[in-house]
Amino acid sequence: MVKEYPRYVVPSITSIQDMLLRSAKVYGDKLALEDLADNPISRVSYKQLHDYVIRFGKSLFEIGIKERDHIAVISENRIQWSMTYFTSMCFNMIIIPIDKNLNHNEILNIIHESEAKAIVFSDGFEPLMKEKRDSLLNLKYYINMDSKEHKDGILSMTKMIEKQSASIERLPFINPDIMAEIIFTSGSLGRAKGVMLTQKNIASNLMAMTSMIQIIPEDRFLSVLPIHHKYECTCGLLCPLYAGASAHYARSLKTVVDDLQKVKATILLGVPLLYDKMFKKIYKGIQEDKLKSVIVPPLISLTNIFESFGWKSSKKLIFKELHHKFGGHIRLFIAGGAAPDPKVAKGLRELGFNFVQGYGLTETSPIVALNRLYSFKDNAAGLPLPGLDIKINNPNEAGIGEIYIKGSSVMLGYYKNQKLTDEAFDDGWFKTGDIGFFDDDGFLHINGRQKNVIISKSGENVFPEEIEDILNRNPFVQESMVYGEQDEKHTEIIAVQIVTDAEAFIEYSEKNKVKITPELVNDIISEAVKETNKELPAFKQIRKFYVRDSEFEKTTTQKIKRYLVKNVH
Repeated sequence: MVKEYPRYVVPSITSIQDMLLRSAKVYGDKLALEDLADNPISRVSYKQLHDYVIRFGKSLFEIGIKERDHIAVISENRIQWSMTYFTSMCFNMIIIPIDKNLNHNEILNIIHESEAKAIVFSDGFEPLMKEKRDSLLNLKYYINMDSKEHKDGILSMTKMIEKQSASIERLPFINPDIMAEIIFTSGSLGRAKGVMLTQKNIASNLMAMTSMIQIIPEDRFLSVLPIHHKYECTCGLLCPLYAGASAHYARSLKTVVDDLQKVKATILLGVPLLYDKMFKKIYKGIQEDKLKSVIVPPLISLTNIFESFGWKSSKKLIFKELHHKFGGHIRLFIAGGAAPDPKVAKGLRELGFNFVQGYGLTETSPIVALNRLYSFKDNAAGLPLPGLDIKINNPNEAGIGEIYIKGSSVMLGYYKNQKLTDEAFDDGWFKTGDIGFFDDDGFLHINGRQKNVIISKSGENVFPEEIEDILNRNPFVQESMVYGEQDEKHTEIIAVQIVTDAEAFIEYSEKNKVKITPELVNDIISEAVKETNKELPAFKQIRKFYVRDSEFEKTTTQKIKRYLVKNVH
């Protein structure tokens, strides 16, 4: 649906410090954050969050931390993580969020590369901190979120906060144009890459984003994605608190449905894999129920007609039972981190769930383009954010080329790596490494990553992501990775490694009374590849497939780490 309508008017902020002070003043005693897990601080209002930040900041200054010092933070999603983040922003420090799922070597390397002077961590990381203390010479202060007392040179965050009052004459001055955060997109030794963002980068992204999708104080966000990731941090933490809404930390990915019900969430931010699983489960339930499998398709058609005549709530009413499973209050599913399957978006929308996707990168704080509630295309990344210039560099005859970006939310560069920074920019434009194009309605489309492109025998570009999207729709395919492989004539052909969906095979086996054998798996996957090829032109068709024994290693946002996958011969 493409419809032009005005952007929303949003409050002007110059920094994240400015945002927190404004929200505390405007929303006071309203709930800001809630932790559904059993952690020391379970819920805070806007005023309490502000007070905790002041007290923790004063305590950090008292132990010897100064303005512009680097503070690392590592834990699961919880209120103390957010408090640490806001304290760093409000007291003119530099925050280093670390992915809790990294291996120990990568965690230690990021602490070292970031030049962190203090680290705030949850209990699970205390053994690592104690064990490696002697090798982290720059790290002077260790602060545990969970401990109740200072012990063995490790400070208790709770004790530090209790010791201080919430009064302060004035907060440090913030220059919004200098580095405020370093996010490491890789932690490997010798490959660490720290993205430097300013408070202006993040504040401008917040304002632009909420001018396109309206967030209201009554909204309740369920936070399920790792908070160190810029997508979750900006969109799942800062966005609700900027708009007076609340963020609620889910206990785990396994408890998402229960937690949606518990907090009566109105907005869920997820990665495509989460929505794919959700959609498959919903449709499996419909197909297995004889009555539902007959009545749901005509009800979808009927409610489509109702909606076209202006009865917007018809789907929520008619599919009420399904909506109640998700808490009954969901008004928006937002997908990011990777491109969702347009069929999943359409399928969820047909059942009454609003679904939009966006596109962004850590280097752009992160959102670049966003679909809107009443102006969207399920196969597009979205419309460019206000304040950002986007161009397609050296487009081919079809208008496809590398996406270049310029604007207020683009990073300063990579920390202490001038060579990488110089390579990332071209005459002031940030080179995304993504290939895409604009359509006639101004929507940005992404074909795939430049480094993943396969050159076909006929010289045409093949984007693996486009083939994977089609193949992954097959119920027997859990995930796949398409790549170029040399055949015996040294010509690059399209090959794919596939992880099978065990549940689908077990169901097939039980239903058809057949044993699961390598031959059966091979035959079914071969059929899945044939079906995929029917939807593709000859130069994009899969010529070879391999069934993997194990899942692919993935990033935080569930993208396959392609560089770790070895070709199979």
